[in-house]
Amino acid sequence: MYAIVEIAGQQFKVQKDQKVYVHRLEAEEGSKIEFDQVLLLDDNGTINLGAPAIEGAKVTATVVNHLKGDKVIVFKKKRRKGYRKKNGHRQSFTELSITGIKVKKQPAKAKEA
Repeated sequence: MYAIVEIAGQQFKVQKDQKVYVHRLEAEEGSKIEFDQVLLLDDNGTINLGAPAIEGAKVTATVVNHLKGDKVIVFKKKRRKGYRKKNGHRQSFTELSITGIKVKKQPAKAKEA
């Protein structure tokens, strides 16, 4: 079973017991978070597609820790002009551990005669 969920403005394909690195979230380490923007759900070959999200579906996760990514160097130069700019950036990430994917079962509709 896997789901495509929107977390912090980005879409991730997640499964149970998977670790995911997302943009920094305002949550304490060790806290549990629920995401209800489940866009697609695959349950052993049965695909449920939301429009835009699936009603009653939730993905639960635990915040493992907050960390920073690798440094990215941005260097700009214009030749023969004496123009040089060097800048660095380290993106902040949150490591999540997916604990479960929950789906609220829809009641079966009665057949009309």
